[in-house]
Amino acid sequence: MIYFVSLAVLIMDQLSKIWILETLTIHQSLPVFKGFNLFLTYNKGVSFSLFSSDHVFMPWVLTTVALLICLGIVFWLKKEHNSQIRLGLALILGGAIGNIIDRIRFGSVVDFLDIYVGPYHWPAFNVADSAICIGAFLIIVHLFLNKKENIHA
Repeated sequence: MIYFVSLAVLIMDQLSKIWILETLTIHQSLPVFKGFNLFLTYNKGVSFSLFSSDHVFMPWVLTTVALLICLGIVFWLKKEHNSQIRLGLALILGGAIGNIIDRIRFGSVVDFLDIYVGPYHWPAFNVADSAICIGAFLIIVHLFLNKKENIHA
């Protein structure tokens, strides 16, 4: 049942990317409201363009690492009983698969959400990235709020 969360994230991510690719051209900005634009770009690295490289093997290295992480998450989900951690893992899994699909299709990840304050812009991101961050946040909050339980586990 928890895999439906992953599937929902994957579907929302891919549909939003299809729409943005049909709507904007590369580096085109569409203001939505003050502090938020839609801005089509491609990310060859990982989150926030870390490890970005034009090396021909980099997309495959990142894809392989992401696939191994997804495999680890599936094994963790099979053993995990806490619903908050399971939800976090499901969000991360759906987001990771969404970005893997992009890397296989385009050699990079489609990013388009642009948040800014004045001239300062957060690196562009997408629905998958959001799900990954929310999932990680849920797991971290659970671990911090349940320190004693986690130490004795």
